[in-house]
Amino acid sequence: MKHFPAFRLALFCALAVLQGCERKAPDDVAKPSNPGSSAESNGSPRLDPAGAHATETIPIAGGKFMMGDKDEIDAPLHEVIVRSFSMDKHLVTQEQFQTIMGTNPSRWKGDKNPVEQLRWSDAVRFCNKRSEVEGLQPCYDLKTLACNFDATGYRLPTEAEWEYACRAGTTTAYFFGDSPARLGDYAWFDKNSGGHPRPVGQKQPNPWGLYDMAGNVWEWCNDFYKVDYYAEAPRENPTGPTEGQNKVLRGGAWRFSAENCRSGYRYNENPGSADVCFGYDIYGFRCVKKGSVAASP
Repeated sequence: MKHFPAFRLALFCALAVLQGCERKAPDDVAKPSNPGSSAESNGSPRLDPAGAHATETIPIAGGKFMMGDKDEIDAPLHEVIVRSFSMDKHLVTQEQFQTIMGTNPSRWKGDKNPVEQLRWSDAVRFCNKRSEVEGLQPCYDLKTLACNFDATGYRLPTEAEWEYACRAGTTTAYFFGDSPARLGDYAWFDKNSGGHPRPVGQKQPNPWGLYDMAGNVWEWCNDFYKVDYYAEAPRENPTGPTEGQNKVLRGGAWRFSAENCRSGYRYNENPGSADVCFGYDIYGFRCVKKGSVAASP
């Protein structure tokens, strides 16, 4: 499984202790434009479907593609078919999360910054609440955290949906080619992020109009992680193993290298992890919901 090397964890935590785990954001990180405007003074969210939480979604026609990365042992190339769905154009922002949930767990504060430092279950609860606000059927049973893929509401993307959307019809290592030379045009990663996440939508989108699919923060997927899952996965609409210890994350992040931003690269983490001292300010998400557009040939 892919995790931080031990010495990097130790170094990061040592610095966090010296500087304080509640490190203040540097001057060049986007700050809230109107502190307190995203929620009522008593902490209750303003549930306005047309308000700050609203985000544009991109309809994605279902189709087939080659999923995986030939250079990764846990990602052998194989053909997958996915049904149509819609995906958030941007990562969920702190402003959106605050408005819906009445709290902001993020370390690097800023209305337009991606929400981070949150557990997989926090993302799931947001999906359900957002669904309720918009009059849709929630996808998750919050007692078991099982997902109803037939529900009309929001959920986390399956790993297959995420990669299909990221690739956007491409077959190269990145959605813009095989070389990482142009990655800075599309992603915030360790060479250009300045050591922190950045406001969403500042880089160029992928061919299907989705922003920050590479870099900025890792994105929680719905699936449990299993190193050899691809060998047993169904060809149509795979949803991951039925159980496991870790959940899949995709896309790379602001303090990871270019190779982690490849379209087929897999990462995984314990879904209950959210401690800033161990670097979980690198995990965010975006939502999907079932779609009705015609599938591609």
